[in-house]
Amino acid sequence: MIYTKGGFYHIYNRGYNKELIFFSEHDYHYLLNKIEINKEREKFNIIAYCLMPNHYHFLIQQKSELPVSNWISFIFNGYVQSINKQQNRSGTLFEGRAKSKQIDKEKYLIRLVLYIHFNPVSAGLVSKPEEWEYSNYLEWIGKRNGKLVDKDFIFDHFRSCKEYEELMKVYSQEKQNLDDISNYLIDDKC
Repeated sequence: MIYTKGGFYHIYNRGYNKELIFFSEHDYHYLLNKIEINKEREKFNIIAYCLMPNHYHFLIQQKSELPVSNWISFIFNGYVQSINKQQNRSGTLFEGRAKSKQIDKEKYLIRLVLYIHFNPVSAGLVSKPEEWEYSNYLEWIGKRNGKLVDKDFIFDHFRSCKEYEELMKVYSQEKQNLDDISNYLIDDKC
């Protein structure tokens, strides 16, 4: 894939054989901390993310000529090394390289954000998106002040955090019809 300045990308990957990539709460926090520390030196915005037990999703906007794929490789190669050491294992943790799909239509951006934030509910891990600690949904609805979110993006699309929270309620009641964004999603269920 060719990454372009200003482009939006859905980046995702899952564990090898759909196995776990996070083994404890510490693992989630370790990765989020690693991302936060390294985010500032890279030129991109994290729009939405969700870390799941066996996969992850990021919606990222690239802000420079430096491909976001370089950052993803750096972050997750380090994460794999840490997990392998912690778990006394070797080899791959993921099903190959991270996959990415460019979001080439503005109207799909918010639908993809909803999909990413609703992922833990769809997987049956929680009953509401705000119950899942490992996404930036709480930042989107103004209930946590994390750094892994582009607040300008939120307020370019919504008048308030409450407006997005209300949209999520509508989305959750629609039975999450994803036909219109299926080209931008992971190929099959994790």
